[in-house]
Amino acid sequence: MLKTAAAPSTLREAIKYFSDPDFAHNFFTQLRWPNGVICPACAATDVAAITSRRIWQCRECRRQFSAKLGTVFEDSPIGLEKWLPALWLLVNAKNGISSYEMARALGVTQKTAWFMEGRIRLAMQSGSFPRFSGEVEIDESFIGGAAKFMHKSKRKRVIMGTGGMNKTPVLGVLERKRGRKHSRIRAIVVADLRMTRLRAHIRETVKKGSKVYTDAAWSYGRLVEDYKHAIIDHAREYVRGQVHTNGLENFWSLLKRAIKGTYTNVDPRHLFRYIDEQVNRFNNRKLSDGERFLSVLRGIMGKRLTYNQLIGAGLPPATT
Repeated sequence: MLKTAAAPSTLREAIKYFSDPDFAHNFFTQLRWPNGVICPACAATDVAAITSRRIWQCRECRRQFSAKLGTVFEDSPIGLEKWLPALWLLVNAKNGISSYEMARALGVTQKTAWFMEGRIRLAMQSGSFPRFSGEVEIDESFIGGAAKFMHKSKRKRVIMGTGGMNKTPVLGVLERKRGRKHSRIRAIVVADLRMTRLRAHIRETVKKGSKVYTDAAWSYGRLVEDYKHAIIDHAREYVRGQVHTNGLENFWSLLKRAIKGTYTNVDPRHLFRYIDEQVNRFNNRKLSDGERFLSVLRGIMGKRLTYNQLIGAGLPPATT
C-alpha cells in the first residue's frame, strides 16, 4: 500500500505533484495496484501496458482498461492531473468549495466541476461501521432557505407555514469522545420526524443500553425502552452536567455554514451528498490533509455515478 509519506502534504505540493499527467497516472496506479496491475475483468496479472494511451490490455481476456475503470473516475475524459487536485480541494476545504470556484481553479466548465464534485462526494460516503456506544447525542435539524432572505414572490410561493415545515429534516447521531477516540457522527436525510422512523434508524446506529441524550422532542419519547435516555429541555436550559446536545449543535453549525456560505442553494434531492461531504470531514478532522486525501482516494473503488444518475437522483433509500 502506498504510504502517506509518498503523498503531498499541502495544496502547493499537490498541484506540483499532479501537474504532470504521467506522474498523476503513475501515482494513482501505484495506489490502486501496489503489487502490480491486475485486470479488473478477470483478475489476471498478465497485462501489457500501452504507454501512449496510459492503458493496459489483458493477455488473458484481451480486454483493454485504464486505471479509472471501476472507480468514480470511470468514463471521464478529464485527466487524473485534474481529478486528483479536485479531490484534494474538496476533501480539505473546511467549508467546502463551490463548483464555480472549482471550475476556475481547474480550467473546466462549471457544469463539469459540479459533476466532478458529485462523484467525489460519492467517494466520501461512509461505508459500513460498528454501532455507536457509550455516550451518544441525538438531535435533528432542518435545512432550507430562510424566508427573510427570499424575494417576496418566492416567499409567497414556497413558504406555507412556520418553523421547519418547508425545510428538509436531517437526523444526526454523535458518539462522544472516549479516551483517545474522538467523537464521530452519522447524519441522514429523513422524510419526516415520526417516532417509528427515527427509532428504527437509531436502533441501527446505536447499541442497546447506551446512554443517549436528546432534546424534549416527542419523537424520542420511547427511547427509554432501549437506552438510558436523558432529556434536556431547551425551553429551560441547554446544559445540565453531561446532559446536552452541544456536540451535534457544533456539527449543524459547520454544515449550515458550508451550505449557506459556500453552496448558497442546495436542492433537497442532493442534500444527502453535501451531508456526506461534511460528515467525512468531521469524522476525519484529526487526520492531516495528506492522510485525509488518501483516505477518500482509497474510497473511490467500486463506486460509479453517471451524469443521468446525478441529475435524476432522489432522496436516499433511508428516507423512503
